[in-house]
Amino acid sequence: MTQLEMARNNKISKEMEICAKSEGVEPEFIRKGVEDGNIVVIRNKKHKSILPLAIGKGLRTKVNANIGTSKDRIDLDVELEKVKICIAAGADAIMDLSTGGDIRAIRKIIIKESSLIIGTVPVYQAAVQMLNSKKAIIEMIAEDMFGVIEENGEDGVDFITVHCGITKKSIGCLEIGERHLGIVSRGGSFLANWIKCNKKENPLYEQYDKLLEIARRYDMVLSLGDGLRPGCIADATDRAQIEELITLGELTKKARDQGVQVMIEGPGHVPIKEIKANVALEKSLCHGAPFYVLGPIPTDIAPGYDHITAAIGGAIAGAAGADFLCYVTPAEHLRLPTLEDVKEGIIASKIAAHIADIAKGVRGAFEKDLLMTKYRNEFNWDEQVNISIDPEKARSFMETSESADRKGCTMCGEFCAIKLGKKK
Repeated sequence: MTQLEMARNNKISKEMEICAKSEGVEPEFIRKGVEDGNIVVIRNKKHKSILPLAIGKGLRTKVNANIGTSKDRIDLDVELEKVKICIAAGADAIMDLSTGGDIRAIRKIIIKESSLIIGTVPVYQAAVQMLNSKKAIIEMIAEDMFGVIEENGEDGVDFITVHCGITKKSIGCLEIGERHLGIVSRGGSFLANWIKCNKKENPLYEQYDKLLEIARRYDMVLSLGDGLRPGCIADATDRAQIEELITLGELTKKARDQGVQVMIEGPGHVPIKEIKANVALEKSLCHGAPFYVLGPIPTDIAPGYDHITAAIGGAIAGAAGADFLCYVTPAEHLRLPTLEDVKEGIIASKIAAHIADIAKGVRGAFEKDLLMTKYRNEFNWDEQVNISIDPEKARSFMETSESADRKGCTMCGEFCAIKLGKKK
């Protein structure tokens, strides 16, 4: 049975118990959330070397980090270093978005080396295989797509992004609209072009039951992708985006009927005034399914600093009810991220997630800030460092601080307000 089927049979699985302990909640809270569909418990049946992860309502906001090769940058050692950084920096999940080299072999090694859940976008591999066979991507047939999805399940992938909402109807809405950037999702563009050129419906939508059969067999969580997400704030919350979201809501119900867990992927570029509305729309149209957002990014003019813009958007989205933040690195829109970019992206997203957790009243979030207050009041520098989101950076700053007493902050010195307040 899948996690959803067990929850519906009033059974608390071992995975639910593990997640409950990690979250500081009762196992029944996780079971009921899975039954209702507002929590997903993620771990492929074949991926026993990792701990399961719960994402959803009432739980800590989670952070995903993307890694992976491209045609121009194929270095497995670098990607494995990124895995280590993801783990050390505190990411909750990793998505392997490789499009260069032997994608399946790379995926298997990443799964083996990672202690975190792994997600992928199978249509990337399907597209690359076509090109490697000297064929056009539009020559793919349904079996090419489903064959790769089966491979992902067999290899132990825990969740997959599938762009099932790219349909004749949704791309028709795009064509009659006035988008500035059109489709910015790679998977979305592959499938939209396939539909146009073949004059057929998207196989992932038309043969959705086949997709559900595979997902159910491995208990893979479906992350229903936002192939028509806006790529600039001027395109946010338009007709095409909402049409796709409506379709994803319908597919959410179908998946649950077959015992398959679902989460929904959300928009990238959204002006700040529309972020809360986008979260509310997803929760309403998709029956409370966990919401997985890229950022969101509330301004388009900060290349090099998009980890900061995404953290701003992510904090607002998380506070409004988003459950899972996909990190954005300083390299977004510019290049494949370096090792340092990966760390900076994770830390920025973790800050956003923690701010959101305070707003949502997630157990233990506010208490961490109270502890920091206590340590600052006591001038307990070591514990201030230890409780910080990035202890490594905090410690490096502290070690270069040469205060009069050789210990502590050099900002105020003898005029430190906390010290002055303690004098009698």
